[in-house]
Amino acid sequence: MRPLKVYNVIPRLPGELAPLWELAFNFWFSWKHEISELFSRIDYQLWHKSGQNPVKFLNLLPKETLEDLAGDEFFRDRLHQVKASLDNYKASTKTSFEFEKSGGEPVVAYFSAEYGISLSLPIYSGGLGVLAGDHLKSASDLNLPLVAVGMCYQNGYFRQYLTNDGWQQERYPVNDFEQMPLTLVRNKDGSPLTVQVDLVERKVSMRVWKANIGRIDLYLLDTNISENEPQDREITAQLYGGDWEMRIKQEIVLGIGGLRAMHAMDLNPRVIHMNEGHSAFAGLERIKLFMQDHGMSFEAATELVASSSVFTTHTPVPAGNDRFAPDLMHKYFEPYARELGLAFKVFMALGREDPRDDQEHFCMTVLALRLSRFNNGVSQLHGTVSRNMWKKVWPQYPVDDVPIGAITNGIHITTWIAPDMSYLFDRYLGSDWREDPDCQRVWKQSQAIPDSELWRTHERLRERLVDYVRYRLKEQTVARGGRRSELHLAEEALDPSALTIGFARRFATYKRANLLLTDVKRLLEIVNHEKYPVQFIFAGKAHPKDVEGKKIIQQIVQHAREADLSHRLVFLEDYDMEIASYMLQGCDVWLNNPKRPLEACGTSGMKAVANGVLNFSTLDGWWDEAYTTDNRYGWAIGMGESYSDQEYQDLVESHYLYNVLEKEIVPTFYDRRHGSLPTEWVRKMKNGLRDLAPQFSSHRMVEDYVETAYLPAYKNFMALEKNNFEKAKSLADWRMELMTKWGSVQIRNVRAAAEDELYAGDEITVSAEIDVNGLSTEDIQVEIYAGDVDMDGSFLSRKTVLMQQKKKLDDGWILYEGKLETFETGRFGYTVRILPYHSLLLDPHCLGLIHWA
Repeated sequence: MRPLKVYNVIPRLPGELAPLWELAFNFWFSWKHEISELFSRIDYQLWHKSGQNPVKFLNLLPKETLEDLAGDEFFRDRLHQVKASLDNYKASTKTSFEFEKSGGEPVVAYFSAEYGISLSLPIYSGGLGVLAGDHLKSASDLNLPLVAVGMCYQNGYFRQYLTNDGWQQERYPVNDFEQMPLTLVRNKDGSPLTVQVDLVERKVSMRVWKANIGRIDLYLLDTNISENEPQDREITAQLYGGDWEMRIKQEIVLGIGGLRAMHAMDLNPRVIHMNEGHSAFAGLERIKLFMQDHGMSFEAATELVASSSVFTTHTPVPAGNDRFAPDLMHKYFEPYARELGLAFKVFMALGREDPRDDQEHFCMTVLALRLSRFNNGVSQLHGTVSRNMWKKVWPQYPVDDVPIGAITNGIHITTWIAPDMSYLFDRYLGSDWREDPDCQRVWKQSQAIPDSELWRTHERLRERLVDYVRYRLKEQTVARGGRRSELHLAEEALDPSALTIGFARRFATYKRANLLLTDVKRLLEIVNHEKYPVQFIFAGKAHPKDVEGKKIIQQIVQHAREADLSHRLVFLEDYDMEIASYMLQGCDVWLNNPKRPLEACGTSGMKAVANGVLNFSTLDGWWDEAYTTDNRYGWAIGMGESYSDQEYQDLVESHYLYNVLEKEIVPTFYDRRHGSLPTEWVRKMKNGLRDLAPQFSSHRMVEDYVETAYLPAYKNFMALEKNNFEKAKSLADWRMELMTKWGSVQIRNVRAAAEDELYAGDEITVSAEIDVNGLSTEDIQVEIYAGDVDMDGSFLSRKTVLMQQKKKLDDGWILYEGKLETFETGRFGYTVRILPYHSLLLDPHCLGLIHWA
């Protein structure tokens, strides 16, 4: 028997407590400590039992407690103070960036498959989602005109538990959206708003949930509604769940459905930001809409879309990029291709590295790269890796010219900072560190914090971490039916005063969580040192289908249960944002040892730095930028070497790990000659706070996106939009003519008025003759391409110098000249090249057209 109607019963709060609802329905509580503390002080145990979910928490509060609170004058005053701070925050119009003529409407739509906002919104799996959450929080603090789109997963990502022998198992608890800080988006008549996408000759409907992230609206798509077939209700069941057919359905819903939801809500952002390739179909849907609504050709609409799209790639390994088989693409996109006016083979070429290879799978990253003029990796090293990975998309160019830049990730400091540490910063840095967390001047004040005060605060956080670990270990032991002796061991695990090293992340094999176990005998000598003990805390999940990752977890867990390691090495089950916070705030050292260069960024190390935790990592991702050879902020494993033999690499770097740990980290931590303080250690903590905290802030990251991508993309859209998209259409016409004539453009007679041997400081005049084959000289730019070369004559680095048109020759060719300056000594070379040029073409490399001398 099923009910005819389902309804929710919620508590009727006394009028004096009504502001609690507004505080509960804005995720500002996830980085405004005063709000979460207000809830937790009502009933600490219930707050944690409810998963720090304020909506569920309020729904569970007994009526007697609510009545007591309503009569508590102190609580009412505190409630109204906190509510006033939220009102002031939302009402503020202060911003550093002006998007002219935006009319207060959202300018940027940010698409991501996952968001790590809070423990109470479990729609994230790891670093990608947490980065997306921090992006929204900083966009809110900076008051950017941005909205976000994602998926409302009924089961979210899996929860982890371990069997008695340490093997990872997965469970999928059901999210009750009615008990979460979400509201259903409704039409004017009060009915739920729905949008549809086409999936193989049937329509799939989705409703839209809204989450308030400070000043930012996050819209989440949900297919689990009665109008849909049972198999379609499962599309938004699990993050990264199911097979490849389920994945393509999810990405159609996210990209195409997400854009349709925007339009259904009368939101028309001029710029889209695709966070990873999962949402790349949004670019196709934008093209289709411009064709339908404005009578544009496919070429003109593509120019408009690409010129106003931003794409961030996070994946440094080919296998991590979604690729769909041709037959699967044909099943879901053959009618869509016809609507775009494209032959299916031409449509498929949009997502292929080699457009001529009919067997190649359709890659979402390639599609996103082709439909965006602003492409970036998430660290400087990852930008280099990405240019190498995707050089086949632009085969005519040297790797350095592949149009993928780099914007290094950052973290939302006020979310990840420990409350104890934040109070310390308030006293010595002032409130500016919250409002302007990327300001170097503000963080210089960290040097004024007394060493003893900083160290005692950190020690309290380590003690809190150890207490939390013991609590979680006891829960784990009880859940798997452990013996009383195991409970006793859990109660005594770890030493609150010992050097504590944390490792917590996704258990992909390249992250090498078990590198520490390469030489167990040596590890035992380190952790069980009589005077200077060391202890390790591990946490993390392996993908449900990653058997090798699960084996690594099992290996660590089994070692952690051995008598001579059990009190010094622990594994915490079910890694989430709560465990991450305790570990990042309470460890002394944050360990990260991926195989270089397979870590795109590694933002957990940035969160550690903001809490005064030192880093110990391979020179990969962000640490490749932050590390200094004097170990100012922490230590490196290796010096960034490359290896072809993976086993040999593991052996060498594990010994490096042990050596640095024994000879540098342990002695520095336990050097207490100055009043029981590890003076050198505290100095390193302060160095990180002063130099790295502002540099690796998500405020700096978002500001970089605004300056290098959002504003240029917005201005370009506005320029192309004028007079019924006249300039977009003319740009497409220009490109078509260029493609037709480009093949016959020629270079001859490249000369330099210089000897083979020069002195540093000499100037070289380079000339070349160009035949433009009926194009205008305004359609091209001629450059000297120069740099140092190796013994084989290959360029090691490069710079370009624009050449100027000098005169037209008798046979119609045109003479160009440019001057090349020499500053350094060594072996150098140059050549000449021609690129296309148009005032509205943001990057001449994006067209893939070039001529070399």
